[in-house]
Amino acid sequence: MPTLFDPIKAGALSLKNRIWMAPLTRARAGESRIPNDLMAEYYRQRASAGLIISEATAISPIGYGWKNAPAIYTAAQEKGWAHITRAVHEAGGYIVLQLWHMGRLSHPDFLDGQLPVSASAIAAEGVARSLEGNKPYVIPHALTKDEIQDTIDDYQKAAIRAMAAGFDGVEIHGANGYLIDQFLRDGSNVRTDEYGGSVQNRARFLIEVVEAVTAAIGPERTGLRLSPMNGYQSMHDSNLEGTFTYAAKELNKHDLAFLHVRETSNLPLTVTTAMRRAYNGVMVGNDAYDFSRAQKVLNDGLLDAVAFGVPFIANPDLVKRFKTGAPLNAARPESFYKGTVEGYTDYPFMEKAA
Repeated sequence: MPTLFDPIKAGALSLKNRIWMAPLTRARAGESRIPNDLMAEYYRQRASAGLIISEATAISPIGYGWKNAPAIYTAAQEKGWAHITRAVHEAGGYIVLQLWHMGRLSHPDFLDGQLPVSASAIAAEGVARSLEGNKPYVIPHALTKDEIQDTIDDYQKAAIRAMAAGFDGVEIHGANGYLIDQFLRDGSNVRTDEYGGSVQNRARFLIEVVEAVTAAIGPERTGLRLSPMNGYQSMHDSNLEGTFTYAAKELNKHDLAFLHVRETSNLPLTVTTAMRRAYNGVMVGNDAYDFSRAQKVLNDGLLDAVAFGVPFIANPDLVKRFKTGAPLNAARPESFYKGTVEGYTDYPFMEKAA
């Protein structure tokens, strides 16, 4: 069985190890939403990861909904990302851009007063992180069929911009209660047209986004993230295993570079196991993994690589620390979204810590 330190080929990407960096929103792009030099240094520090999956990045103004998060729907934003991909490549790393549309989890504060959009006019539970503090989620506008096609076009245009900015590929964000997830699950999708009802119809938007992106940049440079968990970000589905296994089977037809599955690893990986039986390509796991748990799922043949989140925030040299058995820096959650160098690029490397 492979170890976490063995190379892996994921589509067009020949990667040096199976310790990937998960997408992590860090809120350092500022009001312009343009990636900057501080972000370039942060990603450069972590280039020893087998693959860096960038923080979630808005594909359009209506898809935006997190203060100081980056975007990629303008030329200036594309140019900002080009500095980051150059820094990562010069350090010997690989990086893909995560394409993000927040759907109903945005708030009118971010959208010039417009309603956020979703599969159906059902508000999420709880509160949104608005520009003026936490506010209740609002009832979203249910996308018309024409608007659905416009949104699919936005995903495709963002993927094209990502490649122009020098990324090695993209990851479509279909997880964590955001727009694609909102279409996929029966708890948030009660449409009666061809995008709602049966699991085949609810998965249609996901598949059409995949088709549009792969047609533009190639399936060998396209990954997808899904999160088969109930409860998170007020998401629910009456048949998690059935819904996500269907999606996995359908994705076999598209020869993606990888499928990235977020299911909490300190609980039985029931849906991930079912998806692994259904899916033929490279499959990556994420959520609450430590080194030993990650190596075990590789030993068991359940996953081909593991993406680490918080450990990479606090340990830019995580791969080296795993290899040498060195202790890990502790993360400082209070600085995750602080917007400064603190808790971002100031975590010590092993040599400095020694």
